[in-house]
Amino acid sequence: MTSILRSPQALQLTLALIKPDAVAHPLILEAVHQQILSNKFLIVRMRELLWRKEDCQKFYREHEGRFFYQRLVEFMASGPIRAYILAHKDAVQLWRTVMGPTRVFRARHVAPDSIRGSFGLTDTRNTTHGSDSVVSASREIAAFFPDFSEERWYEEEEPQLRCGPVHYSPEGGIHFAAPSGGPGPA
Repeated sequence: MTSILRSPQALQLTLALIKPDAVAHPLILEAVHQQILSNKFLIVRMRELLWRKEDCQKFYREHEGRFFYQRLVEFMASGPIRAYILAHKDAVQLWRTVMGPTRVFRARHVAPDSIRGSFGLTDTRNTTHGSDSVVSASREIAAFFPDFSEERWYEEEEPQLRCGPVHYSPEGGIHFAAPSGGPGPA
């Protein structure tokens, strides 16, 4: 993988997944989406998809052999998921904080207002997934958004989004840099 030269104040990217348990409930899905917006993330890309079992196995292969692996794979292939590319100056850590601890019991006690503390059902059905590092984020973004070029985004879109003005399109569910002198795309 090539190294991408970035400004020291460049926005950081992370992958956020909304799992099938949350996507199946429109009010929870909307609440999670609002958490993203209220925490000042920029939504760079968003898509909903049905994940094939083979894709789940490949994505979670680092957990193969662990007691929860098969359950996680089956669950993630059980219904639609929503994938986001989020940007923020500290996107990876902020998204992990907003999600709360992986274990729902712990999330309910130490971060009750987190997404998992509020909506998580079990450690597998814990509403969301987030990258655990910048390196993981790059790999995971590529898995869910194969046509997305991180290098091109940092060259072309990131400076505009970082320097503003930025608008949010409720129809498209993403943020975009406003052209100077206009309110946004027609």
